Amino acid sequence: MLVFLLRRIAAGAVLVVVVATATFLLLNLTGTDVARNVLGETASRAAVTAKSHELGLDQPLVERYWHWVEQAAQGNLGSSWFTGDSVNRSLVDTLPVTLSVVLTGLLIAAVLSVALGAAAALRGGWVDRVVQFAAVLGTAVPSFLTALVLVVTLAVQLGWLPATGYVALGTSATDWFRSIILPAVSLAVAATAATAMQVRGAMIDVLRADFVRTLRSRGLSTRSVVFKHALRNAAPPALTVIALQFIGLISGAVVVEKVFGLPGIGTLANSAAVRGDAPVLLGTVVVTVGIVVAVNLLLDIAYGWLNPKVRVS
Repeated sequence: MLVFLLRRIAAGAVLVVVVATATFLLLNLTGTDVARNVLGETASRAAVTAKSHELGLDQPLVERYWHWVEQAAQGNLGSSWFTGDSVNRSLVDTLPVTLSVVLTGLLIAAVLSVALGAAAALRGGWVDRVVQFAAVLGTAVPSFLTALVLVVTLAVQLGWLPATGYVALGTSATDWFRSIILPAVSLAVAATAATAMQVRGAMIDVLRADFVRTLRSRGLSTRSVVFKHALRNAAPPALTVIALQFIGLISGAVVVEKVFGLPGIGTLANSAAVRGDAPVLLGTVVVTVGIVVAVNLLLDIAYGWLNPKVRVS
């Protein structure tokens, strides 16, 4: 298991390097006059030339890339071309916002999907039909539309929750929860729909297995069979879907953060992309890919815990 994890860590590191390299090349081969964009259209040619030299844009591409790699290896992702702010500082300020929303949405999706999927598999009949219909509806409705509906109804009309803004957890736990619950629910709807159907299918297969019939013939209660045996055997496929949903939630956070006015990493990346702020955009891509790699590694560990065959292999 240790060798397997070390290989996955190495593969994840290679993936981060490949994505960072591809992003760097794409950002620096667009032909955009970045110095002109930073200074504005009224800037003189001399000022633009001086700014290009200051940003290192007059250096060869390979040299610029190697300089960025050296700095990134030391934990320094550079500074914004437009504001001069440290990319590290910007990520430290925005990443907790996005992770708060995404992880809360993922937790909601995991709990609801297991409950709904297990109920549909166990009960069947109208419960199964209702869950399937809700799953199709939840998958079809985009997150931004769900977010708009929640803002209009729960925030604007009823005034139960704030429509925009973010409160840090260290400031007030209650206000923090109130500021993230609507964005989290907006992201969780589609994730719950997809994962619930996966749990339902896995549970149906497990409940039809021979070992479940054997357990029931020995007089074990339905609760014991479901929670101690069936759910554990149905968990690996659901974990795969949840890990994929995590990636989807991060991408969906870009739109949801715009709707709710959250200063998250999605908003930071969107602003950097619009302005052509390569250091900021490159930093957000590297950190996001690193988080995805870490989540996949945790998924492998969970697989090993749930399935001893994985540990042996």
